[in-house]
Amino acid sequence: MAFPSDLEIAKGANLKPLTEIATAAGIPTEHLEPYGVGSAKISLDAIPAMSDRPRAKYVVVSAITPTPLGEGKTTTTVGLGQAFQHIGSSATIAIRQPSMGPTFGIKGGAAGGGYSQVVPMELFNLHLTGDMHAVTAAHNLCSAMVDAHLFHGNETGLDIHNISWRRVLDVNDRALRNIVVGMGGRLDGIPRETGFDITAASEVMAALALCTSIHDLRARLGRIVVGYTKAGEPVTAEDIGAAGSMTVILTEAIKPNLMQTLENTAALVHTGPFGNIATGNSSIIADQIGIHMNEFLLTEAGFGADMGAERFFNIKCRYSGIDPDAAVLVATVRGLKAHSGNHKIVAGRALPEALLAENPDEVHQGGDNLRKQLENMQVHGVSPVVAINVFPGDHEGDINAIKEIADEYGARAAVSTHFSDGGRGAADLAEAVKEAANEPSEFKLLYPAEASLKEKIHAVATKVYGADGVEYTAKADKQLANYTAQGFDDLPVCIAKTHLSISSDPTKKGAPTGWTLPVREVRASVGAGFIYPLCGDMRTMPGLGKEPAAKKIDIDSNGEIINLS
Repeated sequence: MAFPSDLEIAKGANLKPLTEIATAAGIPTEHLEPYGVGSAKISLDAIPAMSDRPRAKYVVVSAITPTPLGEGKTTTTVGLGQAFQHIGSSATIAIRQPSMGPTFGIKGGAAGGGYSQVVPMELFNLHLTGDMHAVTAAHNLCSAMVDAHLFHGNETGLDIHNISWRRVLDVNDRALRNIVVGMGGRLDGIPRETGFDITAASEVMAALALCTSIHDLRARLGRIVVGYTKAGEPVTAEDIGAAGSMTVILTEAIKPNLMQTLENTAALVHTGPFGNIATGNSSIIADQIGIHMNEFLLTEAGFGADMGAERFFNIKCRYSGIDPDAAVLVATVRGLKAHSGNHKIVAGRALPEALLAENPDEVHQGGDNLRKQLENMQVHGVSPVVAINVFPGDHEGDINAIKEIADEYGARAAVSTHFSDGGRGAADLAEAVKEAANEPSEFKLLYPAEASLKEKIHAVATKVYGADGVEYTAKADKQLANYTAQGFDDLPVCIAKTHLSISSDPTKKGAPTGWTLPVREVRASVGAGFIYPLCGDMRTMPGLGKEPAAKKIDIDSNGEIINLS
C-alpha cells in the first residue's frame, strides 16, 4: 500500500478543541481568541499572566547545510515535539508561518510531513489568520507614504535616487523585481525606479519577529530607514509620519497563533522572516509565551546551523534575553553523501544509484559539514544533539557513521523515524535532548555589542563559516563607515549569503577551507535591529518555475483542497 500524502494524513487528524490544548499548556482561556476552526490568537496579556509558571527548557532545532534532498528540519521539530509525551514529558513547538509564494511555487507546504505535521495543514499554508497580509499592508502603506511625501514637496529632502524602501507581495512574481512607479500624468506621482520583494523579506516582518511588545514594535517601525538625503542622512518611517499607522495595522498580527500537531502537541506559529537577509526564526513574542507553557520549548531556525542558528544565537537571543539550553542538529545519510561532492543530483530525476548504496566512508567524507555545524553549536556554548532523520532504505553502516561523527565531538545522536511513525519514532531523540537540556548551560554570544561592525562580520566569517578572513569592496567600506557615523554600529550583523554552502560559494560542499568572505555591499535594517552585509546575489523576490505547485493545487468535486503538500 502506498504511503498516504501529507494532505491525506492531515485530513484524518483527530483535533482537540484549542481551549483544551491551551488549558493543558497553562494559557489562561481568557487570553485565547479563536480564529475560526483550527487556530486561535493569544493575547499579549498572556505574557505577564503566565510569568510565574516554571520556565521550559529552551531548544533550537537546526540542521546541516541544506541539499536538494531535504533534511526534514520542520518535520523533525514537529516529530520531536510530539515525542516528549511518549517519554512522560510535555513540549511546545514554535515555528514560522510559511509564505504562500513558495507554497504555490516549488517548495510546497511547510507544515512538516508524514505523521509529524501541524494541522489543519491547509489553514497553516493558506493565509492562517492573515498575518502575512497585515505585514504586506503595513509595509505598502509606508511605501505609499514615501511617494506621497515626494509628491507633496519632499520636506525631508529624500534623494529620489537613494530610496531604499520598496514594496512587497506574498507571491512569487519575478516581473515585479524592478519597476517604475509614477508613470502617467502629473497627478500620478513622481516617476522613479523601485521594485517588489516577497513579504517574508520585508523589514516589517523582521521587526515583528524581533520585537518584545507592541511599544517595542512601534519604536522599531519608527526607526526603519526608507532612504537617504543627498547629504547621506537617513530618513525614517517616523520622519514621514508612517510608523504609527503601520503599528495599528499590526495590532492583531503581533499576537502569536496557536495550533496543534497531529498528536495534539501545542504549536505556536508566528512570523516568517526571510532566511537569507533576515533572521529566519519565528517570533520572540511566541517564545515569551511558549517558555512558560510546557516542560520544553522547541523552536526551529531556518537553513543550516551557520545561518538560522547563528542568527538565533546572536540576534534573537540577544534581543529576547532567553538563553537556550540545548540544540538539535538534523542530518540525513543522503544529505551527507551529497556533501561529499561525489554525486550529481538533479531535481525531478531519480537519485543516483551510488548515492543509495551503503558507503560509510562517503558519509564520513561529506560529514565534514556535520562536523563544522557541530562546532558552530559548541562555539556558542550549547550542547548539540544530532537527530538522524532516517529514510526508508538507509543502511545501518551509514547511520553508524553519523553516530561516529557525533561521538568525535562528544555529542549525543539518536535515530528518528518521526515521518512514518510520528512521535513514538522520535522517542529516543527526545530522551537525548532531555539529557542534553538538563546539563549545565554555558551559552555565550559570538561577539559583544560594542565590537565594531567589521569585528562582528569577521567573527561570524572566521568562527562560523570557516573563512580565512573578509574582503570588502570600496562601496562596502564606505557604507560601514557611514553606518558607524550614524550610530548603527551597536547593532548585530546578519550576513546575507547563500544557504547552499557554509561558504559564500553555493557550489562548495562539505566544510570549505582556504577562502575569503567577499562583502560587496552592506545594508541596514535599523528598525528590525541588524546590519546585513551582502555576500553574493540575493533574490528577495522569487520567480515561478515552469511547473509550479500552483498548476496542481485545486479543489475536487466535493470542494476539498487537493495536491497541497
